[in-house]
Amino acid sequence: MGASLSTVRRMEQGDLRVPIHFYARALYVFGEIQALEHLLDTANDEIGLTLMDERVPKRVRSKADDTSGAL
Repeated sequence: MGASLSTVRRMEQGDLRVPIHFYARALYVFGEIQALEHLLDTANDEIGLTLMDERVPKRVRSKADDTSGAL
């Protein structure tokens, strides 16, 4: 996997400072790389899609802008 023993221990402890490529390598070694593919599939990310929908403006222009014709 190309990681030191201390890095593997930090991964097991959930250390957020471990680079993601080590997790990808570990998944590959264990034959579970499709788990990472599923995690990165944004089209199926229900939480992410819901959060994006909440950020979409409800109204782009006010009614005053629509009737005035001015820029």
